[in-house]
Amino acid sequence: MAQDLILGRCDLELEANGRDHYTADLCRERLVVRRGQPFRVTLHFEGRNYEASVDSLTFSVVTGPAPSEEAGTKARFPLSDAVDEGAWTALVVDQQDSALSLQLSTPANAPIGLYRLSLEASTGYEGSSFVLGHFTLLFNPWCPADAVYLDSEQEREEYVLTQQGFIYQGSAKFIKGIPWNFGQFEDGILDICLMLLDINPKFLRDASRDCSRRSSPVYVGRVVSGMVNCNDDQGVLLGRWDNNYGDGISPMFWIGSVDILRRWKSCGCQRVKYGQCWVFAAVACTVLRCLGIPTRVVTNYNSAHDQNSNLLIEYFRNEFGEIQKDKSEMIWNFHCWVESWMTRPDLQPGYEGWQALDPTPQEKSEGTYCCGPVPVRAIKEGDLSTKYDAPFVFAEVNADVVDWIRQEDGSLHKSVNRSLVVGLQISTKSVGRDEREDITHNYKYPEGSPEEREAFTRANHLNKLADKEETGIAMRIRVSQSMSMGSDFDVFAYITNNTAEDHACRLLLCARTVSYNGVLGPECGAKDLLNLSLEPFSEKSIPLRILYKKYCDCLTESNLIKVRGLLIEPAANNYLLAERDIYLENPEIKIRILGEPKQNRKLVAEVSLRNPLAVPLLGCTFTVEGAGLTEEQKTMEMPGPLSSPRSSLSPQPGPSGGRAGSEGEGGPAAAARGTPQAGGELRERQAESCEGFQERHHRPLLRGPQPHVSRPRAPDLTPTFILS
Repeated sequence: MAQDLILGRCDLELEANGRDHYTADLCRERLVVRRGQPFRVTLHFEGRNYEASVDSLTFSVVTGPAPSEEAGTKARFPLSDAVDEGAWTALVVDQQDSALSLQLSTPANAPIGLYRLSLEASTGYEGSSFVLGHFTLLFNPWCPADAVYLDSEQEREEYVLTQQGFIYQGSAKFIKGIPWNFGQFEDGILDICLMLLDINPKFLRDASRDCSRRSSPVYVGRVVSGMVNCNDDQGVLLGRWDNNYGDGISPMFWIGSVDILRRWKSCGCQRVKYGQCWVFAAVACTVLRCLGIPTRVVTNYNSAHDQNSNLLIEYFRNEFGEIQKDKSEMIWNFHCWVESWMTRPDLQPGYEGWQALDPTPQEKSEGTYCCGPVPVRAIKEGDLSTKYDAPFVFAEVNADVVDWIRQEDGSLHKSVNRSLVVGLQISTKSVGRDEREDITHNYKYPEGSPEEREAFTRANHLNKLADKEETGIAMRIRVSQSMSMGSDFDVFAYITNNTAEDHACRLLLCARTVSYNGVLGPECGAKDLLNLSLEPFSEKSIPLRILYKKYCDCLTESNLIKVRGLLIEPAANNYLLAERDIYLENPEIKIRILGEPKQNRKLVAEVSLRNPLAVPLLGCTFTVEGAGLTEEQKTMEMPGPLSSPRSSLSPQPGPSGGRAGSEGEGGPAAAARGTPQAGGELRERQAESCEGFQERHHRPLLRGPQPHVSRPRAPDLTPTFILS
């Protein structure tokens, strides 16, 4: 009688499997593979090797706390002669000496998560069981049978494997790219993403059902959308929009997702303070990419927040055009969400592809603060019956705006505002390039086209279908060329009279600081022209000067000023409204590599910043983020005060011993913080990403008081840090 088959050890072939499954960065200490794709393991037996005529091998895999075959979270399968598509299978691929090499195949619709792999080996009537090890199964965009399959290698590289990218902010007329470190393959992030799934309320209510449903990217995407915010659960981020962040970290200061997710885990899954829309979206992008779902961050400019689902944003204003906050809905200067690529077997054909998911807590969906996934195609077609949350997303890009002016007698007068169009310049990072891609056409048909009218008809968007009245008088806000932080500048109300009559008008111009979500701050410029005559077929350009000393102390971290013009024609009881959001450019942060970059050698990078204010800066800190940096390297305190003009810090010598070197990037992201000497704030946030790109400039945010006397400009700030 043959002796029992005894397993000595199991080699999970981490290096080869990591390479084949695009998980090499995750496979340093454990096996991570993608579903629907074979992976190899090698069994090393003691005494003798496997004999097909004598031995029987049966494998089992289980996931979740209550695995069952009915739920798809448990499977038993013997050695077989061929791969059975859609089932767990094991094949012998090589056998020599005491080693048996096997190929294990997983179904393309298996639930993702942590699995235990076991072996039952029997010889005759005797048998033994062995735990071969644990592995993590992810979604597989490389597998045609997987629901997240993406057929472009370049897009898989960008939307699954790339760890750095850009998130777009600013305004529709001044779009600004913020580099971000997603870091989905950095140490510990996969475990955190799995933990996030394991403490979601659906898992806590019914763990078996939740783990079973993790086979669907639609389900997982919805869970992640709800768990990135903490409004209903032990989610990751707490949102705050009031500029009071003293007991946490300002949303503007984050430069990557890794620190946020690690803080959440290290604090026992307690919410991290604070996030705003781009932070929520970026963290969701990190989690979804880590789990294998192709994902990208998108930004919508002039994004409507429709609370009552009537596809209409109504602003109620007093006779000076000022908004009454208690009655008005909001239009955000920009709003970020994510799109994830997947099929939608729960919907009609044609709705596969990009799905919008929004983790920023705005409105509840089925009782939870989450949004989506909803097919982007359904938004474009105006199909508002589509799961999930199509009416809300449709309104974000298509809502119409109505302004009501409350006159002195209390009556409401409808004003004309042609300057505010919802859903502009919808943006995401281009595939393989550090450039912006405009994807507005994915959400909307061309304005005025028959297809657009059909979509509005399907959505019952009556206000968009109504004919708009023409008054013959138009106004828009124009800007001067230079609008940088710390400067004074002019804006202009440009008014045209295309009628044959004279019009006697009053013009009210007002500039106020504003947060990106539409919350107004104090006034920083105003003009009231009581008697403005508009001659027939004439044009007028009325300037409004905006002074740094007026906006310096009230500018929010969004760097935005809203300019509003209200043109009143008392005789005809007409009101014409125009608005524009102005983004103030920040000074540049520049990163240079000093010396020649070489593998496995220390690398010196120089981070520099020119202070645009006329006051010296104190207590500045540069923060960098990126792979290969220790905690000590991530933050560098600047010596101070730095008050002599054009003084600089001496960089540490690079590997070549000199300052001169190649310009480019070594992977870190960078930000800076500090305080102007006269008591204002220096707040900066920018990031660098990806090796091999050209030198890039980034703009921090600076605020400080305007001095009453002329002073020399503060020096450049130039620290260095060493990458090991």
